[in-house]
Amino acid sequence: MGIANLAGKGAGVIGRLVAMFCAFLAVTPAALTQEVREFRLQVDDELVVSGLMAYLLPRFALKTGRRAKLTNDSPDLKIVKTAQAGKAVLARAGRVFALVPMTANPAAGRFAQWLRSDIGQTAIAAFAPAGGPRFTGVRQEVITAEITFEGDARLGESLAGKHCGRCHRVRADRAGVGIGSTPSFRALRALGDWRQRFLTFYALNPHPAFLRVAGISPPFDPAFPPTIHPVELSQAEVEAIQAYAAGLEPADLGAPVAAH
Repeated sequence: MGIANLAGKGAGVIGRLVAMFCAFLAVTPAALTQEVREFRLQVDDELVVSGLMAYLLPRFALKTGRRAKLTNDSPDLKIVKTAQAGKAVLARAGRVFALVPMTANPAAGRFAQWLRSDIGQTAIAAFAPAGGPRFTGVRQEVITAEITFEGDARLGESLAGKHCGRCHRVRADRAGVGIGSTPSFRALRALGDWRQRFLTFYALNPHPAFLRVAGISPPFDPAFPPTIHPVELSQAEVEAIQAYAAGLEPADLGAPVAAH
């Protein structure tokens, strides 16, 4: 084989290697910039037993598309009962809970930022535990901040009629069948905590037994499959239903309605 042929083949190999390297450089930035959307979270038992985490995590997931997995094994972020470690984020009856980052997971950082924001602090204060005192944010001035719904109300009316109308009367004109023991949307609007109820309706019983929010709700437990036709909603559809409900006039029930 001539020297010229060897040189030609060598140049061809080098050319292919250069092309492969350039292709690698072209795709690497996209891979590197793909954001992590899950993180491992360890919290004090009181925050779980009280129901606070079950209230907060679906709201955070709905707004950001990031999900937390509660675990004690190698967490990315901790919420601990101490005023000395990390950044204090909430309190209850004199007990202070603080954030302690354990890794650089960006989804965990997003959650920590959300908890310290006005929206997160308002959510903490809005939660009403079944027993014991309420939690408060570390900045008391945000507790009374207004919760607003900005979804597509017209779409929400259609979705509510299709999915929620199986149990609730959802129309403003009181049309529809619903179930007698289930309050109408307008009756729910008459409750003092209606914002919180609609804000996390998909996480409140009995909804998790048959309803999922795509990319947020966990899969149905195979041991307890839905007893009715399951419903799956997107984040935008959840926000649309919330916006529709928020625009309804509260029912006049003749007396103040007590939330239970």
